[in-house]
Amino acid sequence: MRCVAAVIPTVVAEVIMIPDQWIAEFDRGLRTVFAKAASVRATPGAELPEADLSETERRHVCGLMRVNHVGEICAQALYQGQALTSQDPSIREALRTAADEETEHLAWTEERLASLSGRKSLLNPVWYVGALSLGVVAGRFGDRWNLGFLAETERQVEAHLDAHLESLPTGDGRSKAIVAQMRDDEIRHAETAVVLGAAEFPVPLKAAMRLAAKVMTTVAYRI
Repeated sequence: MRCVAAVIPTVVAEVIMIPDQWIAEFDRGLRTVFAKAASVRATPGAELPEADLSETERRHVCGLMRVNHVGEICAQALYQGQALTSQDPSIREALRTAADEETEHLAWTEERLASLSGRKSLLNPVWYVGALSLGVVAGRFGDRWNLGFLAETERQVEAHLDAHLESLPTGDGRSKAIVAQMRDDEIRHAETAVVLGAAEFPVPLKAAMRLAAKVMTTVAYRI
């Protein structure tokens, strides 16, 4: 009886903590998708003059920034799902730290879209749920593969941001500064995942990730 009595408080505490955790995560998701994001760091390029863009250029920049904003929505969801299923406290903390920086990216891209009279993707809730599910699944395979998924995601995002830097209008220094800082942060996130023990993803899985990203970016550019 004494053993049972000793275990009961622990079990009760765990039962109480689970709903609280999921409520907190649900709140985090709502804020990611619907609330205005905030940044501790100043927006890169804010001190630069606004570019004199043609209407075609403005629409193109808005499309690219909408894609980047969707990417940050997905990053938040991925990190959230991966942190929920990671078994290592240090890895969970690393994921949370990276998520905080991605929140700043979310704020920067949202601000840039607003300054160009652009809009966010109408499918943001869909992107979020899909990425959260992927993050949870990745975490279920263990921390090495969890981190491997993170590292490969960040490498592909880096390549995608490099392409955006080439595609942005030459005179749009504000957008270029935002994208360049985002790229630098993503490189560091990938390096952190490798240091923590990320597994190398097989080539077919990398190809599948690139295909999924292509579908997302094509749709988000327009919708």
